[in-house]
Amino acid sequence: MTDATQVFHDIAAIREKNPLVLSITNYVVTNTTANALLALGASPIMSHAAEEMAELVAISGALVINLGTVAPEYLAAMDPAWAAADEAGVPVILDPVGAGASMLRTVTPLALLANHKAAIVRGNASEIMTLAGASCASAGASKGVDSTARSLDAAGCAQDLARRLDCVVVVSGEVDLVCSAQGCARVFGGSALMPRVTGLGCTATALCGAFAAVNPDPFAAALSACVTMKVAGELAAEKSAGPGTLQLHFYDALYALNEADLATRLRLER
Repeated sequence: MTDATQVFHDIAAIREKNPLVLSITNYVVTNTTANALLALGASPIMSHAAEEMAELVAISGALVINLGTVAPEYLAAMDPAWAAADEAGVPVILDPVGAGASMLRTVTPLALLANHKAAIVRGNASEIMTLAGASCASAGASKGVDSTARSLDAAGCAQDLARRLDCVVVVSGEVDLVCSAQGCARVFGGSALMPRVTGLGCTATALCGAFAAVNPDPFAAALSACVTMKVAGELAAEKSAGPGTLQLHFYDALYALNEADLATRLRLER
């Protein structure tokens, strides 16, 4: 099975199964990520009510925990939701938004990862380097929620983190890295307009959740998500005058994405 065929196989499974993806996420991106999941074929539900987490996890195909909003009520829902996912065998995707920018944003994902097992951790280079440890963090300081390092600079740190956590680590950037303990794949493509739209990194995390809901292999799921983001971003950019229209065309590209698009545009190095 070619890479394009595998990715489209996963997309077809999402469209057929319409998996529920539960997200505790940044209030800035809730609408963006929900619409992206809908366009791809998944079913989003966004909540940060701790009281309903066990019930929602029980009917979900994946749980996405995004640290973009670190308000107390959001934080209070994360541990019980993840505990319920651990018990139910539901894959968890963690996005450590802003790790390294503040103490709260640094210690919170580290504490969650110390108590629970992630299927996929996705972030920018600075966030992943912060989680990887002091020597990596000093080389990749963050600028708020933006990275000061390139994704390729984080390859060694990402692989070390994947080995330590026994999970898949994704580093988003001009080139996306999908890393396991055995090594990293590189996904090329996308558009220079994509970083101009808030929430597309968070969208990549949400799509990791959709793919993890239908593919039990976290590495394959993360790779499919990254390829889908890059190809859809390229397709959208060709029709866009700027960041505003890019977001609209991006939803359309996710909705219409087919195997021919993937076969033509997929650029991947393992």
